[in-house]
Amino acid sequence: MIVVTGATGNVGGPLVQALVNAGAPVTAVSRRAAEAPAGVRSVRADLAEPESLEPALRGADALFVLTAPDFMVNGDLGQLMKVTRKAGVRRVVLLSSHGVGTKRHSSHLEDAVRQSDVEWTMLRPGNFDSNALQWADSVRGERMVVAPFGDVAVPAIDPVDIAEVAAVALREPGHEGAIYTLTGPEPISPRQQAAAIGDALGEPVRFLEQSREQARTQMLGYMPEPVVEATLDALGTPTTAERSVSPDVERLLARPPRPFADWAARHIAAFR
Repeated sequence: MIVVTGATGNVGGPLVQALVNAGAPVTAVSRRAAEAPAGVRSVRADLAEPESLEPALRGADALFVLTAPDFMVNGDLGQLMKVTRKAGVRRVVLLSSHGVGTKRHSSHLEDAVRQSDVEWTMLRPGNFDSNALQWADSVRGERMVVAPFGDVAVPAIDPVDIAEVAAVALREPGHEGAIYTLTGPEPISPRQQAAAIGDALGEPVRFLEQSREQARTQMLGYMPEPVVEATLDALGTPTTAERSVSPDVERLLARPPRPFADWAARHIAAFR
């Protein structure tokens, strides 16, 4: 049995489906009651209350851990790992962050997993394609994207690619102690993303550049301040490592990562 936390999110949802397609037994965990694919057990639990996961972990072999941004800053993953070990789970795949590898984010979540008595794999994705959904309202209403650092390009990854890599790490042997950096196929700037959304719509989408402070104020509405500052640093003044394309997705999936244009085409209904 494989337990997937964050099972209704943009990574957890595709991961549950990928595991089902592979014939793996799955328990889907989310903070709110939600429908799951046929044959998938659904459990309501919260990582902030580790004991609430005990029913989901009974009989499980592997656990996928996806944390919310607030948990990434303030959460105690060590307590969850104690519950995980007690349940007899042998393998944990953590959705971490590229920022841990570049030292922009704290490593405390990874440290908690490393210090536990389980086989572990770390996934470190960078910028998500799905972050573009923050522009959906302005594209629908004004055919406009508003963002900072308009011409600074960094790779962005499709959440489905993250999910498919996670499915491999959860199901197949040989990934114990591995750290995978997950990126898209090429760096892409916000201005180029706006153009790709326009191409998918079949009409132009204007780009308006924000200041860093304007973006910071907006992001503080849904992200903790340390995450906001680290994210803006990575987007505005990326290091060579943050601009680089990692080979890990292609190596693990035997195909190139999907480009942003593919993600935009699949999600264009959100922007119409």
